[in-house]
Order: sequence, then structure tokens, then C-alpha cells
Amino acid sequence: MRDTLKQNYAELRSLCVAGVRKVREDGPNKLLFWIIALLIGVAAGIAAILFRDGIALLQETFYGATDRELHSLLATLPWYWVVGIPIIGGLTVGFILHFFTPDGRARSVAHVIEGAAIGNGRVERKAGWASALASMITLSTGGSSGREGPVVHLAALMSSYVSDWMRANAITARDLMGCAVAAAVSASFNAPIAGALFALEVVLRHFAIHAFAPIVVASVMGTVVSRLWSGEATEFILPAHTLAFYIEIPAFMILGLVCGLAAVVMMKAIFWAEDAGDAVQTRLRMPNWLRPALAGAILGAIALAFPHIIGVGYETTNRALTGGFLMWEAVVFAIIKIFAVAITFGGRMGGGVFSPSLMLGALTGLAFGLVATNIFPEVSGSEALYALAGMGAVAAAVLGAPISTTLIVFELTGDWQAGIAVMVSVSLATALSARLVDRSFFLTQIERRGVHVAAGPQEYLLCTMRAMDLMRHRGAENGASDTQCWDMVEQGAFLTRNATLETAMPLFDRFGANSIPVVEENGDGEAPTLIGALFHVDALKAYNRALAETAREEHS
Repeated sequence: MRDTLKQNYAELRSLCVAGVRKVREDGPNKLLFWIIALLIGVAAGIAAILFRDGIALLQETFYGATDRELHSLLATLPWYWVVGIPIIGGLTVGFILHFFTPDGRARSVAHVIEGAAIGNGRVERKAGWASALASMITLSTGGSSGREGPVVHLAALMSSYVSDWMRANAITARDLMGCAVAAAVSASFNAPIAGALFALEVVLRHFAIHAFAPIVVASVMGTVVSRLWSGEATEFILPAHTLAFYIEIPAFMILGLVCGLAAVVMMKAIFWAEDAGDAVQTRLRMPNWLRPALAGAILGAIALAFPHIIGVGYETTNRALTGGFLMWEAVVFAIIKIFAVAITFGGRMGGGVFSPSLMLGALTGLAFGLVATNIFPEVSGSEALYALAGMGAVAAAVLGAPISTTLIVFELTGDWQAGIAVMVSVSLATALSARLVDRSFFLTQIERRGVHVAAGPQEYLLCTMRAMDLMRHRGAENGASDTQCWDMVEQGAFLTRNATLETAMPLFDRFGANSIPVVEENGDGEAPTLIGALFHVDALKAYNRALAETAREEHS
């Protein structure tokens, strides 16, 4: 009997080893891929819950309350505690990012989008873990940002490990990343439909059929994990709404324009604060690790008068959704929140922008609703419905995700009339904001780093192909002559070994040459070393192949 068991175990082990080897060498078949998607959905859902509970645990440790009661409690704490905790948190975040990231910046959704577009479906490892820890500390010690962005990046980090283990190609890795992101979002909001569409709309930026099924499976599993852990509860307490249907639609259209402007103001404020922070840091010769602590000190000082800026802000958002503020309070709190979010990001403290946009939208919508319902009380519904529509409109404009944001609100309410009001506001808010920034907050972040993801694959694919990989080496039978190459170098027409087609293509147009030399720069005034030449025809062939592959992926 024992020998039989040993033999069966050995056969089973050999079968498993062979299966793993086959997956790593040949890639998973469709059924196996869906199983992997399911497991990634479970893992990402657990990660989202642990991240949320980790923030709650640290908040209770430092403040004695979680985010849902935090703002009410802060008024009872001594001033040095309110100011001191964000400073300590910022200093901790500063050291983490200084030692574990190359640039002292926390990674976010923008890096996930960039990883999907030009990173073969993968994100940085060490910097990713450091960013997750830094964001958790930021959100639990006074930073005014959101937790959904770090959760999305954490999920993408997990999928990157799976993709590397499987030796997955770029398409498979992107699909796995979409699965992980969908599960993380759905677990965060108890919204499986919105989670799946967020991954497709924001991260992958296409709705290919081959990616849809596994992403839906993963999204559903993320929600299942969340509901098993936390029950059916949602993040927001939403009252019943009434809509004076046709008559009130124009008001929601105007609200959409107002929310679009509010979203743009917040995005521009964040970018201005980042630039101002860079200028101050350079002028004062401030080390990277000190910058978040300075931002924490400013946030702590603001929190003495406006405690609602501390943390994720769901207590204030819930209060706005139930009409719990006067009009002037909603306006002032919205303005202060914009300042606080800008300081948090300008100080490189970590966190996301989703929750702040929800809070800003709810406050903006409530203020608008209080005005509208007072001017036209006979034909107006609840001012809280305006807060709900405003929440969706600002979030959609900031994230560049009108479809998934609308569905998040609809899944939270289950009210089709409220869904129509949100759709009207969301559509106009995103249309307006997309004209004033590069389509969304995340795409503008990427554009500011010089990567043109917002323009589409016809732009960003150029920066993924190096001249070194496409050139014909010096001395090759079909290569360029040395004389021709050195003549081009003297004219200033040459490429370094790490240059991409983004640099090369304008040179071909400018000089009208059929090849551009590729050189190794030696420094110290020495002449460069010629290593080859990039031919225009080779560059165009590679570019066309990449475009065709992208089109095949997006339409499969």
C-alpha cells in the first residue's frame, strides 16, 4: 500500500512539474488562462482588503479611529498630535521612497497604464512594493489622497510576478494585469461590472473580446472575496433619490460642466504643486526624504482648522451625499480639499486621486444642488442627488473613465433614474476636461514624463523600439559605408545606442537620408565610436509590424 501511494505521489508530482514547464515554455491554453485569471482575482481581492484593513489598523493606532469617524475625532485631539502625526508619517514615507525608488516618487495608476502600453504588461518590483508601503503610511498618518490608486498598482505588481513566472508574452501579461486591476477595483467598491470595465477602459484602453472573459472572471472573484470578508456593505451610505425627470435634466448638464471645471482645477493644482515643490527643493537643496515631511507639516497645520482633509475622506463624502453641509461649507471644504490634495502630491507622499475626486465631486454637487433646489423648489428633486451626480462627474473627468465611473455609481445605488442623472453629468464633465488636459489625470502624468500614451499607439510605440536593436552593424554587407556615416555625424545627424525611433524618425524627415549612423559616445571630448547605421526602411518595417500587432490585439 505504501509503495502504491509513493508511486502515485511521484506520478502526480511529475505531472505537475511537466504542466508547470509546459505553461512556462508554451504559455497557458484558454481554459488554464481563465483558471489563472480566477486565482489572480482572488489574490488581488485579498490584497485590496488587506491594504484597506492595514490603513484602518494604522489609523486606529495613531488617531484612535478609522476614516469613517476620523474627522469628528480630530477636533478632540491636542494640536501637537494633529500636526505631529503627518510629519512623522511624511518623514517615514520620505525615507522609504528615498532608499527604494530611483526618483523618490510613489508609483500609481499612471505607471500601470504605462506598463500596459510600453512595459510589456509589467511594472517595477522594488519601487512598487515601496510605493504600496509608502501610500499605506501616507493614508493612515494624515495624507490627503486615496487608496484605490495604490491598490491598482499593487494588483498590477502581483500580476507582473505571475507574468514573469509564466514567461508570458506582452499580450498575455497585459491581460493578466487587466484581471488583477479589475479584481482590485471590484473588491474596493463591491462593484464587479465597474471593476471589469475600469481595467478595460483605463488600463488596457481597449475592449478586445479575448481579454473580456478572463477580466470579468477575475472581477467577479474580487467581489466575492470582498463580500465574504466584509459582507454586502458598500463604501457610501446613499439616501433614496427623486428626479423631476425631464425638467431637471438641464440642471444636471450644467452640473457636468461645473464638475468638469472643478476636476481640471484639481488636476492643474496638483501639477502646479509638483512643479513648485521641485523648484523649492532645488533652491533649498532639500534632500528627497525631507520633502514629504514638509508636506505633512503643512497638512497638519491645515487640519487644525479643517480636519476633513485628513485621510481618504469617506466620512465627509458620506455626509455630503446625505446633504449634511450648508452651501458655504461645501464650497469652502471643496476648495480646501483641492489645496490639501495638491500639497500631498506636491510633497510626494503617495496615494491615489480617486477618493479625493469622489469627495470633491460630492461637495461640488451638493453646493450646486442646494442652489438649484432653492431657485426651483417646485421642479427639483433632492440636493443629495446632485451630490451623487457630482461625485461621479468629477471622478470620471479626473480618471478619464466615464463608463466605469457611471457604473460604479449605478452599482452603489441600483437606481436607474439616478444613473441617468449621473450619465448626463459625467458625459459633459469628461468632454470638457478632456479638452483642457491630456484626456485624464493619469495620461497627463505620463505625458509630463515625455511618454505620449494619450496620443495612441502610433505615438508611444516609437519609444519602445531602440535603434540599437534595428540597426545594421558596421561592416555588414548591406550596411552603410563609413564615409557616409561620418559625413552624417559631422552634420549632427546621428543616434546614440539607447536612442529610440521617437528620436530617429524626425531625423530621417529632417535630413532626407536613407540611413542614420548609430554611435557610442565616449565622453571627455573624444570622438564617438561608430557601431552601425539605422536604415529608414528597417525602421518603417518594425514600426508597421508593431502597429499591426497592436491592431490585432485590440480587435481580437
